[in-house]
Order: sequence, then C-alpha cells, then structure tokens
Amino acid sequence: MYGRSRINLAQWRVREWAMTAMAFVVICFVLLTAGRGLASGAVGEVLRVRLGGDSEHTRIVLDLDRTSRGQVIQPGDNGRVVLSLAGVSPGRGLNGRGTGLVRGWRVTGAGATSRVELDLATSAEIERRFLLPPGDGIGHFRYVIDLKAVGRAPTARPPRAPSTSSRRADRPNTRPLIFIDAGHGGRDPGATGAESRESAITLAAALDLKRELEGTGRYRVRLTRDSDTYVALYRRVAIARQADADLFISLHADAGADPATRGASVYTLSEQGAGRAVREFTRGENWHRSLNLPGRDPSVDRILLDMTQRATQNRSAQLARTLLGELEGADHPMLRRSHRDAGLAVLLAPDVPAVLLEMGFITNPEDERLLNDSRARRRLMRAVAEGIDRYFREPSGTLQMASVGGAQGQP
Repeated sequence: MYGRSRINLAQWRVREWAMTAMAFVVICFVLLTAGRGLASGAVGEVLRVRLGGDSEHTRIVLDLDRTSRGQVIQPGDNGRVVLSLAGVSPGRGLNGRGTGLVRGWRVTGAGATSRVELDLATSAEIERRFLLPPGDGIGHFRYVIDLKAVGRAPTARPPRAPSTSSRRADRPNTRPLIFIDAGHGGRDPGATGAESRESAITLAAALDLKRELEGTGRYRVRLTRDSDTYVALYRRVAIARQADADLFISLHADAGADPATRGASVYTLSEQGAGRAVREFTRGENWHRSLNLPGRDPSVDRILLDMTQRATQNRSAQLARTLLGELEGADHPMLRRSHRDAGLAVLLAPDVPAVLLEMGFITNPEDERLLNDSRARRRLMRAVAEGIDRYFREPSGTLQMASVGGAQGQP
C-alpha cells in the first residue's frame, strides 16, 4: 500500500513538471509573437487624411492600417478640435490646408499614439465620430470625424444636399417640388385583390394626393405616370433627380399570404441599399457630374457623396416618422412594425429624400375596400399631405445624422 502511494506521488510530480514546462513554452511563444509584432510595426500608422464638405458640415476621414480608439482632448474650444488616436503612430507626421469648417490640420504625436489637430475656420463642434472597418472594396480602417457649424440660425426648410445647393442658389423662393410615384402600371399590374389591381389603386391615390398638395398652394407636384402606363423603376428615380425634386413618395398596396394581415407601413432605404446606391452611382468615370461634385479628387468626391447620401437618408427617415404620425392620428390601420427599411430601387437616389408608402393590404378585404372607396382614400391622402406639410415645417436642426455604413457609437 505504501509502495503504491510512492508510485502515485512520483507520477503526480512528473505530470506537474510537464504542465509547468508546457506553460513555460506557451509564455515564451506569446512573448516571441508579440516581439515580432512590435518589430514589424504592428502598432499601425495614419496613412492619409481626407476632407470634404462646406461651411455648415465638414467631414474628416483618417485612413488607418490598424484599428484605433479615439478620445476627444479639445472639442472645439478656442478655435481648435484635438483628438488622440491610440494604437496608430503618426509616422513622419502629416499636415495640410483644410476646407469648409477646417482652416488647417496636422497629425503629430509619438510612439503608438497620434494627435489629430484641426484649426477651425469658424465656430464648430464635433457632431459625431466613428470607426469604419475594412469593407465594400476598401482594405483599411477609416476614422471619421464630422464637424458642424454652431451659432447659426436653422433654415426654414430642410437643407438640400450639396449636389443641388448651387442650382438653387439663384432661386431661393421656389416652392418645393414633390414627385409622386404611382407604383406599377401598364404591363406590370402589381398585386391583385379580390376586386382590384394594385396599379389602378396607386394611380387613383396619386391623383388624390396631387390634388391635396396643389390645393395648399405651397408645392409644385409632378407624377411619374398619370395613366395606366409602364415606367421602369430606375427611370422613375432618374426623372425625379433630373427635375431637381425635393421629395419623392412612391405609393403601393401590399400583399400577403394571410388575408387577415392588414395595415399601412412606410419604407426607407436600408444600409445595404445605401451601399448598393453608392456602387450604382460611382460606376462610370464621370459619376461626380450627376451630383455636381467638383471632380478634382475622387476621394474627396466620395466623401461628399457619403455626406449627401447620409443627409438624404436622415431626411427620408424624418419624412417617414411624420407620415406615420399623421396616419396613426387619422386612425388609419397600421402594421405593428410600420417603419421598415429595404434596398428598393425607387429609394436609391442619393440626393432626393424618398419613402415608399404601402397604403394597406390589397389581399385583406377591409383594406381593399378602403383603398377603393374614394372618400376613404382621399382621407388617407389628406393625412399624407399633412405629413408632408409637417416635414417641411419642422426645422432641419432636429435631424440627427446617423453614422455611415451602419457604424454606431463614438469610439
């Protein structure tokens, strides 16, 4: 018995030494790997700095070859914005002349921390900042800083995207142009109910909405179609952009497998759809011309396009909220999740706020009856017109811009 205990004790000591030796090997490997990483420059570096924007909003993009976390040191006091970026070195240092709200900039620092200094041309503050990982054809990280001017009175109507501001500068009192898109038409009848086709319902609703809006005397209104004709989806968006529309609303009637499903909903562009829109608009060599961008620096034009599209998405979301509020206030039946997003073709314009309104389910008997009842349909379109009115009355300062590419928070 005693001899067996001595054998067990010896075996336990052998196992203990083996485990200690293995732990020592693992620690050495980790230290060696870390040492190689430091020797190879794994700390990262600021590759370049890009700026775009105007005297109201300016975006600064820092291209990084490693991830980083930023910290605000000076938020805009005394005419300067200063941030530190951990995990990336400034290399030999970068500096340059600014644009918009930034008079000049530089990247300094030492070791594994960079210091970003922005000299402001006028009073401004950080609106948001975020980190974008590699993706969508871009192989490096991007740290984005958005500045906004402070101490300015809000404009009476939502600001136009940069692509159209120059075209409206010489006619500031022009009434907003609303484009109404009657979904489907011609060889595309859309969904079918027990007694009607979607294309006929959307056209009748579009004509009702046109009368409601024109009756206020505050808007110019055009239709993508005014008869039972087919218009390609991309053509609908193109004619609205060519006309310099201030708003685009596409009317539809939903359909579902369950006849009990009913209620209205509003769609705005999804983040995936936003990426698709950028790819669509940057295919050709002269894509910047369609957005009235400078065209001197493709990277700056891309920043301006991102800013234009983000502002448009925010205004579209604001329009969706006002429409849903008016529809609910009018006791119109609503889906439980009534604000939805998708990459629908009619929502892809980067410079025209757009929503798609599903007025109800044509496959639901009660919804179909309401959509075909001229008095009920006019009440619905009156609520839509009031939502559009409210959208143009609300100051643009209430908009809160989201981050590009779905990145959230402040790293």
